[in-house]
Amino acid sequence: MVNHMILYIDPGTGGMLFTVMFAMFGVLFFSLHALLDKLKFRISGGKQAKISGEKYPLVIFSDHKRYWNTFEPIVDELEKMKQKTVYMTCSEDDPAFDRKYEYVTCEYIGEGNKAFAKLNVLNANVVFSTTPSLDVFQWKRSKNVDCYIHIMHAAKDITMYRMFGTDHYDSFILSGDLQIEQIRKLEELRGIPERDYDLSGVPYLDEMKKRVDSADPVPPHERTVLLAPSWGESGILSRFGDKLIDSLISTGYKIIVRPHPQSFTSEKELIDRLMNKYSDTSKVTWNSDNDNFDVLMQSDILISDYSGVMFEFAMVFDKPIIYTDTKFDPRPYDADWIDETPWTFSILPSLGPELNDENAGNIKELIDKCIDDRSYLEGRQKAREDIWVNIGESAKRSADFIVRKVRESEEKAKKQALQEKIEKKKKLEAGKKKSSGSKSSRKEKEVEA
Repeated sequence: MVNHMILYIDPGTGGMLFTVMFAMFGVLFFSLHALLDKLKFRISGGKQAKISGEKYPLVIFSDHKRYWNTFEPIVDELEKMKQKTVYMTCSEDDPAFDRKYEYVTCEYIGEGNKAFAKLNVLNANVVFSTTPSLDVFQWKRSKNVDCYIHIMHAAKDITMYRMFGTDHYDSFILSGDLQIEQIRKLEELRGIPERDYDLSGVPYLDEMKKRVDSADPVPPHERTVLLAPSWGESGILSRFGDKLIDSLISTGYKIIVRPHPQSFTSEKELIDRLMNKYSDTSKVTWNSDNDNFDVLMQSDILISDYSGVMFEFAMVFDKPIIYTDTKFDPRPYDADWIDETPWTFSILPSLGPELNDENAGNIKELIDKCIDDRSYLEGRQKAREDIWVNIGESAKRSADFIVRKVRESEEKAKKQALQEKIEKKKKLEAGKKKSSGSKSSRKEKEVEA
């Protein structure tokens, strides 16, 4: 009789092994990539990629026009400071082109590989961007850029990026102490030297708050529910989809669905199916405005998962949210490296109730109770204290930090040029002395002869 041994790995251990294997693969990938770059460098005779034109003082890179709300208040401040800046965008219809700046020029650099081909050989003192995964996928660090600065486009954990999302940035504009702690922890775990940062705040939230404060009161209207999920397998539409939309329609309230912009690309088949099925505008309205201000202003409550729009809605518009248990899988994200629940999830019970399989059937009752419950006011205030510092001052602080980095780079370049000039002069003088010594030696030999 043959004994069969059945191997069993519990889910927790399996998840840990998955993370270790993923990390090992990442290290191997980056090591091979670095080796390949060195081989290419030697084969080419040590020649770097050709760069064109003079060095840009500051380049802002935007991979999509939807991030203009993140950049706009900072760019306005840079314009006031007369800081020469080139705003490079992958969107031909970026709103930046409508602005008439004197010191900021806007340039369309194409999409995908065409844009990265330019960025990868960029010649600049500082590059400022909200795009993660620098030097991980197509977007490589240019040898001719001195400093890369990152800013998030949402007020939440900086560990909510895909793994290694911020490892290759040099500096950060942050909005809360918890982000500082997360950056330092990742640096320690991955052996990255400590990088510079400024606790500036959230410029686009400041601007949104100004708009809310100056806007006319919303007139009486039918109760409006906004469903604004993130994208991917852990998002609401992937997990609940038809079931949740059907439940919302049954409330009789006005329902607005605003998918994450990335959903139209990464899960197009799902979005197309849902939009075709729920095309009756008397029941469901689909929203994809580049500016989400109006739809947030008119909505009474928001249902979402881990999308940053939840914090805009709660902290800026001071309205309640309902969040869903999406069984978020942290393994592909930087959050999996830190042994604690991300703030993005731990703060949610303070902002509103959870929508789950048990109460989904009573969605109308859940919505009504949440809107009338005043206990969530304190939670919204705590969220502001955690993740939104320097309210009203963040754009100016961000611009000051960026300009300081530009000046540091320029000063470093001047010192390096001066040092090279001194070294060149020393070599020239040494060569003259050597030449003079050789002539004297020859004359002495001629006299002796």
